[in-house]
Amino acid sequence: MNKETLHKSIVITTLILVLSMLLFEVNNIDITIQNWFYNFNLNEWIVDRDNAVLKFIFYDGIKKTLIIFAVIVLISLIFGRKNKLLQTYKTGLLIIVFSAVLVPSVIGWLKTITNTPCPKNLAYFNGCYPYVKVFDRYPSTFKQKEKMECFPAGHASGGFALFSLFFLFKSRKNKIMALLFAMVIGWSMGIYKMLIGDHFFSHTFITMIISWLIVLIVVKLQTIMIELKVKNIGENIRRTL
Repeated sequence: MNKETLHKSIVITTLILVLSMLLFEVNNIDITIQNWFYNFNLNEWIVDRDNAVLKFIFYDGIKKTLIIFAVIVLISLIFGRKNKLLQTYKTGLLIIVFSAVLVPSVIGWLKTITNTPCPKNLAYFNGCYPYVKVFDRYPSTFKQKEKMECFPAGHASGGFALFSLFFLFKSRKNKIMALLFAMVIGWSMGIYKMLIGDHFFSHTFITMIISWLIVLIVVKLQTIMIELKVKNIGENIRRTL
């Protein structure tokens, strides 16, 4: 991805993010979708959060796997400096490491400031909180006991951080496969959290857009750093001559 394409991608992704936020703010598609995952007769979600197998596969297991993957990449970069293959893919590997750290960190920070309840918290789904969207205020009559941290979707952010794999590969086919892989992992994690009442569709969708934007920004910053490094090397050579 050249500089011009990268810049356009950042602008377009930002616009999509803003428009998506506005779209979810003016309709109740979240409630409509979430209704499919809740049994109103039994007052319970269709997937039990205490199901050990599903929790291991879609929560603990996949989360640990992603962390291990990022650590392996980091260790490879540190101790594989003389490996020609690793050096060939060094730029892409660095993007993966930085994205693996920054995407969940930024999403986690956003969760702390949005104060948005989860589906399971809503009175509509047998909880005690009113249905409040990201830009809504709680009713003056409602006394909030604790701050909510359900938006965006933190768990799925680890999967969507794999969008960084797009910049590891060279061929168009492999780049597309990398994006599809990240989508499958991210949405698998996100849908699981929707099925147990932890997140709305918009939480995961917005997390996906933000994650891609963060990856693009990481690439942009890395490009700037490389340009500065090359410029400094050129200046040093001219001074030497």
